[in-house]
Amino acid sequence: MKTKFLILVLALQTVWILGTAFTQERVLRVGQLILLETQPVDPRDLLRGDYVRLNYKISDVPREQFFSPPLTGELPAGTMVFVALTSASTNGFYHVSRASQERFTPAASEVLLRGTVAATWRDRADAIHVEYGLEQYFVAEGTGNPRGKLTVQAAVANSGRANIKQVFVDGKRYAEAIKP
Repeated sequence: MKTKFLILVLALQTVWILGTAFTQERVLRVGQLILLETQPVDPRDLLRGDYVRLNYKISDVPREQFFSPPLTGELPAGTMVFVALTSASTNGFYHVSRASQERFTPAASEVLLRGTVAATWRDRADAIHVEYGLEQYFVAEGTGNPRGKLTVQAAVANSGRANIKQVFVDGKRYAEAIKP
């Protein structure tokens, strides 16, 4: 009986791990690709190694962009929101076109991202700070302090979940731009 229980537990853990990996890879393979402007923040974590912490222009969603229902007060940290992005025709970067606390159907020219309201140390009366799960990009040891303009290519699934596909420094892939 104990052996069967142990096998069941191991099988469930294996299915969970494989399911998580499959979900992540599926988003990268079939998700819609978008290009985002970033601003690097802090490149080092003593326990996890080097990474680039990214802050996006789309992270601060103007309050007037919220509809259905319109914002009347503060949104508590952890609140799920949906943000529609459209591509700027001039530079190809995506920007916020509208947002809501409820899931909605994006227009044909929009991509819908799912995010959560983040607690922030600065109070902004004109915008809500949203995190999309794209804020950290782990890199090889000793390469976490890039010099230059960072941009991110992200893959977005129909569910609104996004994964970083590639990071660029001054238009070059991160790994190529950091080489000595």
